[in-house]
Amino acid sequence: MRVVLSTYGGRGSVEPMVGLAVRLRELGAEVRVCAPPDEEFVDLFAGIGVSPVPVGRPVRPMVASVEPGSTVGLAQRAAELIAAQFGTVAATAEGCDALVATGPLPVTAGARSVAEKLGIRYVHASHQPVILPSPHQPPPARRGRPLPPGVKDNRELWELDARNANEMFGAEINTHRAAIGLPPVHHVRDYAFTARPWLATDPVLSPWPDSSGLDVVQTGAWTRPDDRPLPPGLVKFLDAGAPPVYVGFGSTPMGADIAKNTARVAVEAIRAQNRRVILAHGWAGLDLIDDGDDCFAVGEVNQQALFAGVAAVVHHGSAGTTTMAARTGAPQVVVPQGADQPYWAGRVVDLGIGVAHDGPTPTVASLLACLETALTAETRARARAVAATIDTDGATTAARRLLAEIDPNGRSLPA
Repeated sequence: MRVVLSTYGGRGSVEPMVGLAVRLRELGAEVRVCAPPDEEFVDLFAGIGVSPVPVGRPVRPMVASVEPGSTVGLAQRAAELIAAQFGTVAATAEGCDALVATGPLPVTAGARSVAEKLGIRYVHASHQPVILPSPHQPPPARRGRPLPPGVKDNRELWELDARNANEMFGAEINTHRAAIGLPPVHHVRDYAFTARPWLATDPVLSPWPDSSGLDVVQTGAWTRPDDRPLPPGLVKFLDAGAPPVYVGFGSTPMGADIAKNTARVAVEAIRAQNRRVILAHGWAGLDLIDDGDDCFAVGEVNQQALFAGVAAVVHHGSAGTTTMAARTGAPQVVVPQGADQPYWAGRVVDLGIGVAHDGPTPTVASLLACLETALTAETRARARAVAATIDTDGATTAARRLLAEIDPNGRSLPA
Protein backbone atom coordinates (compact mmCIF):
# COMPACT_ATOMS: atom_id res chain seq x y z
CA MET A 1 0.00 0.00 0.00
CA ARG A 2 1.07 3.58 -0.65
CA VAL A 3 0.46 6.50 1.69
CA VAL A 4 1.26 10.16 1.06
CA LEU A 5 1.81 12.51 4.01
CA SER A 6 1.22 16.22 3.47
CA THR A 7 2.40 18.71 6.06
CA TYR A 8 3.37 22.34 6.36
CA GLY A 9 4.47 24.41 9.35
CA GLY A 10 7.13 24.44 12.04
CA ARG A 11 8.77 21.47 13.63
CA GLY A 12 5.61 20.60 15.53
CA SER A 13 3.83 19.94 12.22
CA VAL A 14 6.72 18.13 10.54
CA GLU A 15 8.46 15.92 13.08
CA PRO A 16 5.35 13.87 14.01
CA MET A 17 5.03 12.91 10.34
CA VAL A 18 8.56 11.51 10.53
CA GLY A 19 7.40 9.24 13.34
CA LEU A 20 4.34 8.13 11.37
CA ALA A 21 6.43 7.50 8.26
CA VAL A 22 8.79 5.24 10.22
CA ARG A 23 5.96 3.10 11.56
CA LEU A 24 4.12 2.90 8.23
CA ARG A 25 7.26 1.67 6.49
CA GLU A 26 7.88 -0.90 9.23
CA LEU A 27 4.40 -2.24 8.51
CA GLY A 28 5.20 -2.60 4.82
CA ALA A 29 3.70 0.56 3.35
CA GLU A 30 5.38 2.77 0.78
CA VAL A 31 5.49 6.34 2.08
CA ARG A 32 5.68 9.57 0.11
CA VAL A 33 6.03 12.91 1.86
CA CYS A 34 5.25 16.50 0.89
CA ALA A 35 6.82 18.97 3.31
CA PRO A 36 8.33 22.46 3.48
CA PRO A 37 11.83 22.67 1.95
CA ASP A 38 13.69 23.86 5.09
CA GLU A 39 17.05 22.11 5.29
CA GLU A 40 16.41 20.84 8.81
CA PHE A 41 13.18 19.16 7.69
CA VAL A 42 14.87 17.60 4.69
CA ASP A 43 17.51 16.26 7.09
CA LEU A 44 14.85 14.85 9.42
CA PHE A 45 13.35 12.77 6.64
CA ALA A 46 16.74 11.89 5.20
CA GLY A 47 17.52 10.33 8.58
CA ILE A 48 14.83 7.72 7.92
CA GLY A 49 15.63 7.28 4.23
CA VAL A 50 12.83 9.42 2.80
CA SER A 51 13.32 12.26 0.30
CA PRO A 52 10.41 14.68 0.80
CA VAL A 53 8.83 16.50 -2.12
CA PRO A 54 9.23 20.24 -1.40
CA VAL A 55 6.03 22.24 -0.94
CA GLY A 56 5.74 25.98 -0.34
CA ARG A 57 8.35 28.40 0.91
CA PRO A 58 10.86 27.55 3.65
CA VAL A 59 9.06 28.09 6.93
CA ARG A 60 11.79 29.36 9.22
CA PRO A 61 12.73 32.54 7.33
CA MET A 62 9.07 33.25 6.65
CA VAL A 63 7.89 33.09 10.27
CA ALA A 64 10.93 35.10 11.37
CA SER A 65 9.99 37.91 8.99
CA VAL A 66 6.25 38.13 9.76
CA GLU A 67 5.26 40.61 12.44
CA PRO A 68 3.05 39.10 15.17
CA GLY A 69 -0.60 39.51 14.21
CA SER A 70 0.20 40.98 10.79
CA THR A 71 -1.94 39.96 7.83
CA VAL A 72 0.49 41.34 5.23
CA GLY A 73 1.01 38.66 2.60
CA LEU A 74 -1.37 36.22 4.31
CA ALA A 75 -3.71 35.83 1.34
CA GLN A 76 -0.80 35.23 -1.02
CA ARG A 77 0.78 32.62 1.26
CA ALA A 78 -2.56 30.84 1.64
CA ALA A 79 -3.09 30.84 -2.12
CA GLU A 80 0.37 29.36 -2.66
CA LEU A 81 -0.27 26.57 -0.16
CA ILE A 82 -3.65 25.76 -1.70
CA ALA A 83 -2.17 25.69 -5.19
CA ALA A 84 0.60 23.38 -3.99
CA GLN A 85 -1.94 20.87 -2.69
CA PHE A 86 -3.80 20.80 -6.00
CA GLY A 87 -0.51 20.69 -7.92
CA THR A 88 2.51 19.10 -6.23
CA VAL A 89 0.63 17.06 -3.65
CA ALA A 90 -1.93 15.83 -6.16
CA ALA A 91 0.84 14.62 -8.46
CA THR A 92 2.63 12.91 -5.57
CA ALA A 93 -0.58 11.22 -4.44
CA GLU A 94 -1.22 9.58 -7.82
CA GLY A 95 -1.37 5.83 -7.29
CA CYS A 96 -1.58 6.12 -3.49
CA ASP A 97 -4.21 4.52 -1.27
CA ALA A 98 -4.43 7.21 1.42
CA LEU A 99 -3.50 10.80 2.16
CA VAL A 100 -2.79 12.04 5.69
CA ALA A 101 -2.63 15.81 6.10
CA THR A 102 -1.77 18.19 8.89
CA GLY A 103 -1.04 21.88 9.09
CA PRO A 104 -3.01 25.08 8.43
CA LEU A 105 -6.45 25.03 6.85
CA PRO A 106 -5.27 25.92 3.30
CA VAL A 107 -3.19 22.74 3.40
CA THR A 108 -5.75 20.35 4.83
CA ALA A 109 -8.75 21.62 2.85
CA GLY A 110 -6.71 21.38 -0.33
CA ALA A 111 -5.41 17.93 0.61
CA ARG A 112 -8.89 16.56 1.23
CA SER A 113 -9.98 17.90 -2.15
CA VAL A 114 -7.10 16.03 -3.76
CA ALA A 115 -8.05 12.82 -1.96
CA GLU A 116 -11.68 13.30 -3.01
CA LYS A 117 -10.67 13.70 -6.65
CA LEU A 118 -8.42 10.63 -6.53
CA GLY A 119 -10.97 8.57 -4.60
CA ILE A 120 -8.56 7.65 -1.80
CA ARG A 121 -8.77 7.57 2.00
CA TYR A 122 -8.17 10.93 3.66
CA VAL A 123 -7.23 11.59 7.29
CA HIS A 124 -6.99 14.98 8.96
CA ALA A 125 -4.46 14.81 11.81
CA SER A 126 -4.03 17.43 14.49
CA HIS A 127 -1.06 17.41 16.87
CA GLN A 128 -2.82 19.64 19.38
CA PRO A 129 -6.50 19.85 20.32
CA VAL A 130 -7.21 23.56 20.44
CA ILE A 131 -8.14 23.86 16.74
CA LEU A 132 -10.85 21.17 16.98
CA PRO A 133 -14.38 22.50 17.58
CA SER A 134 -15.67 21.75 21.06
CA PRO A 135 -18.15 23.49 23.39
CA HIS A 136 -15.53 23.05 26.11
CA GLN A 137 -13.06 25.51 24.57
CA PRO A 138 -13.09 28.64 22.38
CA PRO A 139 -11.44 28.63 18.96
CA PRO A 140 -8.04 30.22 18.53
CA ALA A 141 -8.24 33.60 16.86
CA ARG A 142 -7.38 33.61 13.16
CA ARG A 143 -4.76 36.08 12.04
CA GLY A 144 -6.36 39.48 11.55
CA ARG A 145 -9.69 38.31 12.98
CA PRO A 146 -9.70 38.55 16.78
CA LEU A 147 -12.51 36.94 18.72
CA PRO A 148 -15.18 39.45 19.82
CA PRO A 149 -14.54 40.14 23.51
CA GLY A 150 -18.21 40.27 24.42
CA VAL A 151 -19.04 36.76 23.21
CA LYS A 152 -18.53 34.01 25.80
CA ASP A 153 -20.53 31.16 24.31
CA ASN A 154 -18.05 28.74 22.73
CA ARG A 155 -20.56 27.35 20.25
CA GLU A 156 -21.24 30.84 18.93
CA LEU A 157 -17.49 31.48 18.67
CA TRP A 158 -16.94 28.28 16.70
CA GLU A 159 -19.73 29.27 14.31
CA LEU A 160 -17.98 32.60 13.82
CA ASP A 161 -14.71 30.76 13.23
CA ALA A 162 -16.35 28.66 10.52
CA ARG A 163 -17.60 31.81 8.78
CA ASN A 164 -14.13 33.37 9.03
CA ALA A 165 -12.59 30.28 7.46
CA ASN A 166 -15.03 30.43 4.57
CA GLU A 167 -14.32 34.11 3.98
CA MET A 168 -10.56 33.67 4.16
CA PHE A 169 -10.10 30.50 2.12
CA GLY A 170 -13.40 29.42 0.55
CA ALA A 171 -13.13 31.23 -2.78
CA GLU A 172 -9.57 30.05 -3.44
CA ILE A 173 -10.36 26.46 -2.52
CA ASN A 174 -13.47 26.36 -4.66
CA THR A 175 -11.72 27.92 -7.65
CA HIS A 176 -9.22 25.06 -7.64
CA ARG A 177 -11.95 22.49 -7.02
CA ALA A 178 -13.93 23.74 -9.99
CA ALA A 179 -10.83 23.48 -12.18
CA ILE A 180 -10.64 19.72 -11.52
CA GLY A 181 -14.37 19.11 -11.75
CA LEU A 182 -15.29 19.07 -8.06
CA PRO A 183 -18.36 20.84 -6.64
CA PRO A 184 -17.88 23.75 -4.22
CA VAL A 185 -17.62 23.20 -0.49
CA HIS A 186 -19.67 25.49 1.71
CA HIS A 187 -18.01 24.79 5.07
CA VAL A 188 -14.26 24.80 4.46
CA ARG A 189 -13.14 24.13 8.03
CA ASP A 190 -15.48 21.23 8.68
CA TYR A 191 -14.73 19.78 5.26
CA ALA A 192 -11.00 19.82 6.01
CA PHE A 193 -11.40 18.32 9.48
CA THR A 194 -13.94 15.66 8.43
CA ALA A 195 -16.51 14.26 10.85
CA ARG A 196 -13.80 12.06 12.40
CA PRO A 197 -10.46 13.87 12.73
CA TRP A 198 -7.47 12.18 14.31
CA LEU A 199 -5.87 13.73 17.37
CA ALA A 200 -2.22 12.75 17.70
CA THR A 201 -1.78 13.63 21.37
CA ASP A 202 -1.36 11.57 24.50
CA PRO A 203 -4.69 11.03 26.30
CA VAL A 204 -3.11 11.61 29.72
CA LEU A 205 -1.47 14.88 28.72
CA SER A 206 -4.31 15.97 26.46
CA PRO A 207 -7.63 14.25 27.23
CA TRP A 208 -10.37 14.87 24.68
CA PRO A 209 -13.84 15.22 26.26
CA ASP A 210 -16.35 12.59 25.18
CA SER A 211 -19.10 15.23 25.24
CA SER A 212 -17.44 17.42 22.63
CA GLY A 213 -19.87 16.44 19.89
CA LEU A 214 -16.98 15.61 17.55
CA ASP A 215 -16.03 11.99 16.88
CA VAL A 216 -12.30 12.35 17.49
CA VAL A 217 -9.92 9.41 17.10
CA GLN A 218 -7.12 9.87 19.61
CA THR A 219 -4.09 7.82 18.67
CA GLY A 220 -1.43 9.01 21.09
CA ALA A 221 1.41 11.35 20.16
CA TRP A 222 3.47 10.60 17.06
CA THR A 223 7.10 10.73 18.11
CA ARG A 224 9.99 9.58 15.99
CA PRO A 225 12.39 6.91 17.24
CA ASP A 226 15.65 8.61 18.16
CA ASP A 227 18.70 6.61 19.12
CA ARG A 228 21.29 9.24 18.24
CA PRO A 229 24.04 9.57 20.84
CA LEU A 230 24.49 12.92 22.52
CA PRO A 231 27.53 14.92 21.33
CA PRO A 232 30.69 14.11 23.32
CA GLY A 233 31.02 17.68 24.59
CA LEU A 234 27.47 17.61 25.92
CA VAL A 235 28.01 14.23 27.60
CA LYS A 236 31.15 15.61 29.26
CA PHE A 237 29.20 18.62 30.50
CA LEU A 238 26.39 16.45 31.88
CA ASP A 239 28.87 14.20 33.68
CA ALA A 240 30.78 17.11 35.21
CA GLY A 241 28.23 18.00 37.86
CA ALA A 242 24.64 17.91 39.09
CA PRO A 243 21.84 17.72 36.48
CA PRO A 244 21.48 21.09 34.71
CA VAL A 245 18.32 22.94 33.69
CA TYR A 246 17.50 22.91 29.97
CA VAL A 247 16.20 26.09 28.31
CA GLY A 248 14.83 26.05 24.76
CA PHE A 249 12.03 27.62 22.74
CA GLY A 250 11.96 25.20 19.80
CA SER A 251 10.78 26.64 16.50
CA THR A 252 9.42 29.83 18.08
CA PRO A 253 11.33 32.76 16.57
CA MET A 254 12.48 35.76 18.60
CA GLY A 255 14.11 39.02 17.69
CA ALA A 256 17.81 39.27 18.51
CA ASP A 257 17.28 41.62 21.47
CA ILE A 258 14.48 39.49 22.92
CA ALA A 259 16.54 36.32 22.53
CA LYS A 260 19.54 37.92 24.23
CA ASN A 261 17.42 39.11 27.14
CA THR A 262 15.64 35.76 27.46
CA ALA A 263 18.98 33.93 27.63
CA ARG A 264 20.29 36.37 30.24
CA VAL A 265 17.17 36.06 32.39
CA ALA A 266 17.24 32.27 32.20
CA VAL A 267 20.92 31.95 33.07
CA GLU A 268 20.71 34.37 35.97
CA ALA A 269 17.60 32.72 37.42
CA ILE A 270 19.05 29.23 37.12
CA ARG A 271 22.39 30.31 38.58
CA ALA A 272 20.47 31.75 41.53
CA GLN A 273 19.31 28.17 42.14
CA ASN A 274 22.95 27.00 42.06
CA ARG A 275 22.18 25.01 38.93
CA ARG A 276 24.01 24.69 35.64
CA VAL A 277 22.37 25.59 32.32
CA ILE A 278 21.92 24.04 28.87
CA LEU A 279 20.73 26.57 26.28
CA ALA A 280 19.24 25.29 23.03
CA HIS A 281 19.73 27.68 20.11
CA GLY A 282 16.49 26.78 18.27
CA TRP A 283 14.70 29.26 16.05
CA ALA A 284 14.80 31.77 18.91
CA GLY A 285 18.58 31.99 18.57
CA LEU A 286 19.35 31.62 22.29
CA ASP A 287 23.08 31.68 23.07
CA LEU A 288 25.56 31.83 25.91
CA ILE A 289 25.77 35.16 27.74
CA ASP A 290 29.35 34.70 28.97
CA ASP A 291 32.15 32.12 29.06
CA GLY A 292 31.14 30.56 32.38
CA ASP A 293 31.80 26.84 32.60
CA ASP A 294 28.37 26.30 34.14
CA CYS A 295 26.61 26.86 30.80
CA PHE A 296 26.55 24.85 27.59
CA ALA A 297 24.84 25.66 24.26
CA VAL A 298 23.40 23.01 21.94
CA GLY A 299 21.88 22.83 18.50
CA GLU A 300 19.96 19.84 17.17
CA VAL A 301 20.21 16.99 19.71
CA ASN A 302 18.31 13.91 20.82
CA GLN A 303 15.83 15.37 23.31
CA GLN A 304 14.73 11.94 24.45
CA ALA A 305 18.25 11.23 25.70
CA LEU A 306 18.96 14.76 26.95
CA PHE A 307 15.78 15.34 28.95
CA ALA A 308 16.37 12.13 30.90
CA GLY A 309 19.47 13.75 32.39
CA VAL A 310 18.28 17.26 33.28
CA ALA A 311 16.81 18.70 36.47
CA ALA A 312 14.03 20.57 34.66
CA VAL A 313 12.99 21.78 31.21
CA VAL A 314 12.19 25.46 30.63
CA HIS A 315 10.40 25.80 27.31
CA HIS A 316 7.74 27.50 25.24
CA GLY A 317 5.04 24.86 25.59
CA SER A 318 4.80 23.22 22.18
CA ALA A 319 3.05 19.86 21.95
CA GLY A 320 6.30 18.09 21.07
CA THR A 321 8.50 19.50 23.83
CA THR A 322 5.76 19.16 26.46
CA THR A 323 5.21 15.53 25.49
CA MET A 324 8.90 14.68 25.41
CA ALA A 325 9.57 16.26 28.79
CA ALA A 326 6.56 14.47 30.26
CA ARG A 327 7.70 11.12 28.82
CA THR A 328 11.13 11.45 30.40
CA GLY A 329 9.81 12.58 33.78
CA ALA A 330 11.49 15.99 33.70
CA PRO A 331 9.71 18.76 35.63
CA GLN A 332 8.69 21.64 33.39
CA VAL A 333 8.53 25.43 33.45
CA VAL A 334 6.40 26.54 30.51
CA VAL A 335 6.76 30.10 29.24
CA PRO A 336 4.02 30.18 26.57
CA GLN A 337 4.55 32.50 23.63
CA GLY A 338 1.22 31.98 21.83
CA ALA A 339 -0.82 29.59 19.66
CA ASP A 340 -1.57 26.33 21.52
CA GLN A 341 1.18 26.90 24.11
CA PRO A 342 -1.07 28.31 26.88
CA TYR A 343 -3.12 25.10 26.59
CA TRP A 344 -0.07 22.91 27.20
CA ALA A 345 1.05 25.17 30.04
CA GLY A 346 -2.32 24.62 31.67
CA ARG A 347 -2.05 20.86 31.26
CA VAL A 348 1.38 20.85 32.92
CA VAL A 349 -0.09 22.70 35.88
CA ASP A 350 -3.21 20.51 36.05
CA LEU A 351 -1.08 17.36 36.15
CA GLY A 352 1.26 18.80 38.76
CA ILE A 353 4.34 18.12 36.65
CA GLY A 354 5.54 21.70 36.47
CA VAL A 355 4.72 25.38 36.46
CA ALA A 356 3.28 27.85 33.97
CA HIS A 357 4.90 31.25 33.78
CA ASP A 358 2.46 34.15 33.72
CA GLY A 359 3.06 35.73 30.32
CA PRO A 360 5.64 35.32 27.56
CA THR A 361 8.38 37.58 28.95
CA PRO A 362 10.02 36.32 32.14
CA THR A 363 12.12 38.36 34.52
CA VAL A 364 14.81 36.90 36.73
CA ALA A 365 12.46 37.12 39.70
CA SER A 366 9.45 35.58 37.94
CA LEU A 367 11.43 32.72 36.43
CA LEU A 368 13.19 32.07 39.72
CA ALA A 369 9.82 31.74 41.43
CA CYS A 370 8.73 29.17 38.83
CA LEU A 371 11.97 27.23 39.18
CA GLU A 372 11.63 27.07 42.96
CA THR A 373 8.42 25.07 42.51
CA ALA A 374 9.55 23.00 39.53
CA LEU A 375 12.75 21.88 41.26
CA THR A 376 11.07 20.58 44.42
CA ALA A 377 11.15 16.88 45.25
CA GLU A 378 7.34 16.84 45.12
CA THR A 379 7.19 18.10 41.53
CA ARG A 380 9.89 15.68 40.39
CA ALA A 381 8.09 12.76 42.03
CA ARG A 382 4.84 13.73 40.34
CA ALA A 383 6.59 14.15 36.96
CA ARG A 384 8.06 10.66 37.26
CA ALA A 385 4.71 9.18 38.21
CA VAL A 386 2.98 10.77 35.21
CA ALA A 387 5.83 9.69 32.91
CA ALA A 388 4.97 6.06 33.63
CA THR A 389 1.46 6.60 32.22
CA ILE A 390 2.45 8.27 28.93
CA ASP A 391 1.99 6.24 25.73
CA THR A 392 5.37 5.99 24.06
CA ASP A 393 4.27 4.99 20.57
CA GLY A 394 1.10 6.60 19.25
CA ALA A 395 2.59 6.53 15.76
CA THR A 396 2.36 2.73 15.66
CA THR A 397 -1.28 2.90 16.77
CA ALA A 398 -2.00 5.41 14.00
CA ALA A 399 -0.12 3.47 11.33
CA ARG A 400 -1.89 0.23 12.13
CA ARG A 401 -5.26 1.93 12.18
CA LEU A 402 -4.68 3.65 8.85
CA LEU A 403 -3.55 0.51 7.07
CA ALA A 404 -6.42 -1.48 8.56
CA GLU A 405 -8.88 1.10 7.23
CA ILE A 406 -7.34 0.87 3.77
CA ASP A 407 -7.35 -2.93 3.91
CA PRO A 408 -9.98 -4.11 6.42
CA ASN A 409 -8.89 -7.73 5.98
CA GLY A 410 -5.42 -6.83 7.25
CA ARG A 411 -3.63 -8.73 4.52
CA SER A 412 -0.81 -6.19 4.48
CA LEU A 413 -0.16 -6.00 8.22
CA PRO A 414 2.57 -8.15 9.76
CA ALA A 415 1.61 -10.08 12.86
